[in-house]
Amino acid sequence: MLTIAVHLANTPPQLLPAREQMAFTLASHILLVPFGVALPFITVLMHYRALRRNDPVALLLARRWSAVMAVQFAIGIITGTVLSLEFGLLWPGMMGRWGDVFGLGFGVEAWAFFLEAVLIAVYLYGWRRLKPWTHWWLAVPLPLTAAMGAFGIIAANSWMNTPQGFHLDSQGNPVDVDVRQAIFTPMFGPQYWHFVVAMFMTAGYVVAGVYAVGWLRGRRDRYHKLGFTVPFTVAAILTPVQFFLGDNAARAVFHKQPVKFAAMEIVWKTDRHVPEYIFGRLHGNGTISGGIKIPQLDSILAGFKPSTQVTGLTAVPASDRPTPTEATIVHWAFDIMATIGSVLILLALWYAWIWWRHRDLPLNRWFFSCAALAGAACLITVECGWITTEVGRQPWIVYNNMRVSEAVTTTHAGGIWTMLGIVVVLYVTVFWAFLAVVLKMRTRWRIADEGAAARGAHGPETDIPYGPRREPVPGEAGAAAGGGSGTTSGGAR
Repeated sequence: MLTIAVHLANTPPQLLPAREQMAFTLASHILLVPFGVALPFITVLMHYRALRRNDPVALLLARRWSAVMAVQFAIGIITGTVLSLEFGLLWPGMMGRWGDVFGLGFGVEAWAFFLEAVLIAVYLYGWRRLKPWTHWWLAVPLPLTAAMGAFGIIAANSWMNTPQGFHLDSQGNPVDVDVRQAIFTPMFGPQYWHFVVAMFMTAGYVVAGVYAVGWLRGRRDRYHKLGFTVPFTVAAILTPVQFFLGDNAARAVFHKQPVKFAAMEIVWKTDRHVPEYIFGRLHGNGTISGGIKIPQLDSILAGFKPSTQVTGLTAVPASDRPTPTEATIVHWAFDIMATIGSVLILLALWYAWIWWRHRDLPLNRWFFSCAALAGAACLITVECGWITTEVGRQPWIVYNNMRVSEAVTTTHAGGIWTMLGIVVVLYVTVFWAFLAVVLKMRTRWRIADEGAAARGAHGPETDIPYGPRREPVPGEAGAAAGGGSGTTSGGAR
């Protein structure tokens, strides 16, 4: 506590509220990002399955997921816009000096955001208005625009971690900007692919978790089975891939940001044969309490041999490295992320084993209980990943070039605290509205499915979302109940 007090006393009064506001908005917005990046792909994949196999259940799932995707995108506009404004309002020192160097990433993200909005509108209103395959092909660019948005954001963030593509003049201002180098920094590749796969995993496990809960509550129809299988399979396939991508990203940090790596692994002094601590707390004198100590493992993980030298926090002055408290936060975030990832690999292997043996889902309540929790666990790992990335870079906002305290606004601290309170109220309201809308849609869909079953139609399988709506003719009521895909013109055939 004394270390924290001393640290705060030596920083501008605006720094703490600015950091708190940025942390809150980023932590809130990042919960929506997996669905913005990956839900379009999962929806288009389900849509393709529906058209390829003439499967009305898959078609209905794709249509309903597209509605959720649109609502999520609308909420993301609000949270993303606030986050973008905060860069200029809270950190004018960084944007004023370095905006010309790394600002293109934000521009790419803005264009991707615009294109995605147009494509979502076309896709959403194309149901019942376009020919099936025409409608699907118009949706194919959606996942690409989502990946393009992630490209822009990660390009900007990776530049903050490993800045390059410029020279400094005599006043310390960047000149001779090389845009290509500023985008494709040493951390861009490892960070981008690790991030994108994490988004796909998270969206897949969250969507599958919704249907896993339905299965646990006794809804064992094909609608819930297919709604679980497709996104869960996507996530399960990517889980072992993510293990290697995460290891590659951590090793890139070891080589390019050694002090951040020291914080991730709470390494105090530069040494060889460095042990690995699973959890544990770093103290100001370099001692570590708690946790599980595994001799030499950190050196082995970093360089594949026990003699690998690992840079410690004390390799740089105290003013140029994370505090012991910050290092402990980073270390815990990194270990939580790695632990959850390891458990998800076991879940994916369980799923693969059962599917290989029986070509069917594991009919086991324990499996579906774990699957229902996997989505929430992935959201936690997403938060932990950004904590590792951002807190581990402290005290730098631009690594080794500008401190956070140098970039912060000169606005009175009281005004920033007030703005933080307004933002919290806004975000709570927005997220409450989002959940209310999604739950309302779920209730309406469930009532529609139960009504279809009561009329003799086989649950949701009869609602074909292609072709123009038409009012049922009284004499055709019986035929409409069991007509399947033949009840609408322009159906998926």
